[in-house]
Amino acid sequence: MVDMENKIKQLIEDVLREMGQQKNNSLERVSPSLSSEEPLTDLTAENLREQLLVPSPANRDAYLKFKGSTASRIGIWHAGSRYLTKSLLRFRADHAIAQDAVFNNVSEKFIKEWGILEVKTKCTDKDQFLTRPDLGRQLDVENADLLKKNCLRNARVQIYVADGLSSTAVEKNAKDTYLALAQGLEGHGIKVGTPFFLRYARVPAMDAVSEILQPEVIVVLIGERPGLATAESMSCYMVYNASVGMPEARRTVVSNIHQGGVPGVEAGAHIADVVKQMLDQKASGLELKK
Repeated sequence: MVDMENKIKQLIEDVLREMGQQKNNSLERVSPSLSSEEPLTDLTAENLREQLLVPSPANRDAYLKFKGSTASRIGIWHAGSRYLTKSLLRFRADHAIAQDAVFNNVSEKFIKEWGILEVKTKCTDKDQFLTRPDLGRQLDVENADLLKKNCLRNARVQIYVADGLSSTAVEKNAKDTYLALAQGLEGHGIKVGTPFFLRYARVPAMDAVSEILQPEVIVVLIGERPGLATAESMSCYMVYNASVGMPEARRTVVSNIHQGGVPGVEAGAHIADVVKQMLDQKASGLELKK
């Protein structure tokens, strides 16, 4: 009986030993192929407008011209009732980029390198900012006092930057747009207030800032809600004599500021001209005459 148990134990040990050797041999066979793989390509680096995905299109030139006119996902073809694998992966990659733009914060390094003051709304963190829009429209006493202490009051134009719903948009476009805008206003002989960055801010926070600093025109450069076409788009909102509780119709906006839309430098120059019209007409939004 004892001999039988010993034989069974020996048999089990032999089987386990053989399985271990086979596993090691398998890993050795796989490892060289893994190490020799080419780096993965970045799907998001490809221009959707230039992709020819429909096999044998009846009119190739018309197809590409149509795709070149929009960033929308058109002419992506299919495999049966499903998207092509490449199209699906690109969709998921763009969705991930959009999520990063919303959930990531504008970096402290970006603000420090620019050298501007940072203040924040009543939101304590990104989660609260996303779930409590009302707090993203207000400043507490401490941050209001920081603005009063460090910023010029009663300027003709006050410009500031806010994260909004895309940190990526701000880091990509805000500085170039601001510099072009400030230069354009200087060319019109218009005095500009002290720039600053407002963290966790919604668009109507500009009304609260206006009541604190009392400029004639207030301008905010703010990250737009990202989409699948781009997560880098920024908007500029402008109001003449803004106040808390005013109608939304009094806001003037320039949107789609990014490299694939209106580049920052070009947008800044255009915004400067719009602000000049506001000051001349003492109006904004629907009251502003073209």
